[in-house]
Amino acid sequence: MSEWVTAATLAFMEHLLPPTEELALLDRELAGLDLRRSQLLRRRAWLVSVLQTPGPLTVGPPTPSFPPPAGHTSAPFAAPGRPAAPAVRTRGAQNVLLTLGGLLLTVAAIAFTLVSWGHMGIGGRSAVLSTVTVAALAAPAVLLRRGLSSTAESLAALGAVLMVLDAYALHEVALPRTGGLGFAATASAVLAVLWAAYGLVLGGLRLPLPAAVLGAQLTLLLWAWAERADALVFAGALLATAALDCVIALRGKGVAVRVAACSGLWVTGGAGLLVALMESLSADAPADAVLPGALLLAGSAIALSGARRAPAGVAVAGGLVAGLAAVAAVSGVLVAGVSGGWVVPVYLLCGGALPVAVRAPLGRPAGQGLVWASGAVTAGSVLFSLPPVAVSLAGPVGQLDRVWAGAPRDGVRGALGATELPWSEMAAAPVVLLLVAAVLAAAYRWWEGVLRWAGPVLSPGPAARGVVGATAPVLGWAGLAVLPAALDASYAVAVSVQLVLVAGVFAVAVGGLRRGMTGVALTASVCGAAGAVGVALLSLGTEPATYAVFGALLVVFVAAAVAWDAPVAAASRPDRVPVTVQAVAACAAVACAVVLAGACGASLGLAAHRAAPVILAVPAVTVLLGARLKGRAVALPVELAGGAAALPAVGLAMGDMPFLAMVLALCAVLAAGTALRPERRPVAGYLATALFVAAAWVRLSASGVSSPEAYTLPVTVPALVIGVLRRRRDPAASSWTAYGAGLTATLVPSLVAAWADPHWLRPLLLGTAALVITLLGARWRLQSLLVLGGAVLALDALHELAPYVVQVVGTLPRWVAPALAGALLLAVGATYEKRLRDARRLRDALGRMR
Repeated sequence: MSEWVTAATLAFMEHLLPPTEELALLDRELAGLDLRRSQLLRRRAWLVSVLQTPGPLTVGPPTPSFPPPAGHTSAPFAAPGRPAAPAVRTRGAQNVLLTLGGLLLTVAAIAFTLVSWGHMGIGGRSAVLSTVTVAALAAPAVLLRRGLSSTAESLAALGAVLMVLDAYALHEVALPRTGGLGFAATASAVLAVLWAAYGLVLGGLRLPLPAAVLGAQLTLLLWAWAERADALVFAGALLATAALDCVIALRGKGVAVRVAACSGLWVTGGAGLLVALMESLSADAPADAVLPGALLLAGSAIALSGARRAPAGVAVAGGLVAGLAAVAAVSGVLVAGVSGGWVVPVYLLCGGALPVAVRAPLGRPAGQGLVWASGAVTAGSVLFSLPPVAVSLAGPVGQLDRVWAGAPRDGVRGALGATELPWSEMAAAPVVLLLVAAVLAAAYRWWEGVLRWAGPVLSPGPAARGVVGATAPVLGWAGLAVLPAALDASYAVAVSVQLVLVAGVFAVAVGGLRRGMTGVALTASVCGAAGAVGVALLSLGTEPATYAVFGALLVVFVAAAVAWDAPVAAASRPDRVPVTVQAVAACAAVACAVVLAGACGASLGLAAHRAAPVILAVPAVTVLLGARLKGRAVALPVELAGGAAALPAVGLAMGDMPFLAMVLALCAVLAAGTALRPERRPVAGYLATALFVAAAWVRLSASGVSSPEAYTLPVTVPALVIGVLRRRRDPAASSWTAYGAGLTATLVPSLVAAWADPHWLRPLLLGTAALVITLLGARWRLQSLLVLGGAVLALDALHELAPYVVQVVGTLPRWVAPALAGALLLAVGATYEKRLRDARRLRDALGRMR
């Protein structure tokens, strides 16, 4: 009705009221609507809080009519503009109070039993404890019928604690001579049964059944402890408890019971398996490992039985534990009494047999756990076999200290510096690595069969196949690399085997690339590179081995680069992996050629500086190859490697300055030859110029020339000629670009030398040259000539006038210098605006120059 009246009023006023009055009326109506909305929102919040509070519903104060009466202070609207305070939930407060009350009563009962027990007679003690215990256990039945479940739970917890105290009191009063551990074992069993019966009778309580499960965990363990049993009995007691937990976890009622049983299962079962495993590993004979193996198999059976009905994640973990326990049980019997070096292959074989069980009706998650267990055993076996591989890879570094010292007498182990290592314990490492590599290669080759076999359990994707294929060559190479050291082969045999292995691994890499197996090709290439470094260092022991190995590696790397080039050139969009590997192979070939050149110089008995030109033959060949390989991806890496190969030659020539000048000049010639190609000219041209200049400077220094102009003028003259040619082709080019570098190369060093020269000739010649440059700059309006020439002329003149200025200043009174400075400042200050305009004109004039 009110809305209709308002609408009618507005319609009426639309025709009668002036606009100003109508606007004021609309503002009042809108303000009233906003106030009404805020009141309704506060009323709604109060009603929601009432509905969320347990207990009988009460009718709140009515929503005030619109407009609200002045001074209205009902509950939902007591504080306009503020939200109503949230009511404390009765259930949460009740739980807090009951929990605190139960804890206080429990603490009081414990204090009474332990402290005040001796102040009462036997009758009083029994009467108090029994009465309180019976009351605490009986009260929950009454409370549950009245719907007070939280209070019942608190009193049930108090009753459980009182039952433990009753057991303690019974032992102290009636059975003081009974062994404490045995009585505790019996008491834990009795209490577990009583709590279970109590929980089943009062089905509304959630605490007694989990308490019964937790109490049962101690019975067999305390009994074994009381009997002073050995480790196997302890393991059996723990596994028996785990079996009971497994049954409860699978058939128990309630989430709390199952969680408690699962927790006990993992703790007791894990502890039992660990004890049995330690006993199995320490067995000296197969007979001694039978009983620990039986316990491990029992634990495996418990885990599998639980995994068949457990959720997916728990089932996978159960299958993993079951598989590991089964492998440890069987392997422990087989390896008992076997030397430590051959224990790992036995475990590997037993772990490899686990995937056979995936066809059994165990369920997919449990089968996945078994496969994971097999993978864990395999990974552990590989890790145990890696130390000798690390020795075989890192050992050749020691050959750098004994280059061409001769073959070691202790064979390859002596060359590796590993004669003191326990090789008998590591003899099985090649077997393990090669066996795993063979299995992975077979799985990669017959992947479809693997999918048909394990598909119902694992359903592996294509990525898994790529990982398998990439891992197989790595393990195979590692096994073959450590084989000579494991067999204690001679030095020559070890070098030959490693060299053949490098060639074979690169062949696998090339074959993998041609078949589209990029992962296999990449890992095989990395292994080949690591093997090449190892055999190269190993060959430094003798001169023939060095030539043979580095020559063979040169051929291998060249062949690999050429072989990689075929699929790269055939691909419309070449992958980065083949291009990168091809570049690395080409650079490695250049490095081998440099070593061979250096070895030739050493064999000829040349001094270090005389051997430098021999090494420069390698950069010369790379310059020719770069021109021949024009347009291919490998061309630039080859040329860069050749350029880097010139650095050892320069380093060797450092001991003789004339030879160093010759080597730098030869390098400049090679750079100039590279600069003949347009695509290399921007970099190679500057490099050739710098090398020619450096060669000239070194030659001058070797000849005893100390004047800086002898070093700078040969640079300045060509630079200025190039600048003139540049300005003729491009008149818009800046004078700094054309002449700045050339002029600076001579003027700055000459100026520094003139300031330190006590004679008059160099300053006079430098000042004359600077004056000519300044005048030419002013005549041709060239900024670089004017600025550089003028600055050098001014500094040179200052140098010449400095002695006279010092002499004059020394004869004048001391007050003259401050007076002149003050006068100068006054003059500049007085004509500041004019000086500023003059500076701007000078700046603009210089800016108009080029």
